[in-house]
Amino acid sequence: MEPRRTRTCTICGKRTVRLSGHLRDHRSGRIDSKGARVERAASAKRPRKVTRAPERERTSRARRATPRALTHIDASGEARMVDVGAKQDSERRAVARGKLLLGAPTVALVRDGRTPKGDVLAAARIAGIMAAKRTSELIPLCHPLPLTHLSVELRVEDDGITIEAVAATTGKTGVEMEALTAVAVAGLTLYDMLKAVERGARLTEIRLVEKSGGRSGDLRLE
Repeated sequence: MEPRRTRTCTICGKRTVRLSGHLRDHRSGRIDSKGARVERAASAKRPRKVTRAPERERTSRARRATPRALTHIDASGEARMVDVGAKQDSERRAVARGKLLLGAPTVALVRDGRTPKGDVLAAARIAGIMAAKRTSELIPLCHPLPLTHLSVELRVEDDGITIEAVAATTGKTGVEMEALTAVAVAGLTLYDMLKAVERGARLTEIRLVEKSGGRSGDLRLE
């Protein structure tokens, strides 16, 4: 293998393979007239050009970047129930959904009403309603709420059973937890009643779909 060809720098006299790059380093001040590399101070580095966003966009970014304080944590880091006494009563509503995934044979049994434990849909519906009314007993920091409406709807589909709960109240705090609790307990009841025929059933995708009312306003996630 032939050795790589070197050339002599006319400034410092050093021999180098990459003469053009070596000369650029001389011109930029990265190396001195003797060929030694120059350590540049941080303050001497070329400042980066910063393009400022419009004021409205900067404000929006700052608002998104600032995390909201956790209202269930006090100044010492201890869990607490939030004081909602100063809030105004307003009409509040929340919708939550979830799904119990099932195989086709189990879905067929549910549709035909031939499951070993009887009418699983009716049992799950009542269980969801009862659980929502006792949410404050199940979730430690939830306020007890007088529900003005609570419904649990179950739809049998080809791959399982979809659960939707709608909760409403007129009060000082929202009903998201009541709707979510109704979905979770209805789903667990379905699982309990169907586990004899399908151990692999999966309760999935329990989530808030929308809420309305209160100081934070309306929220639609789907």
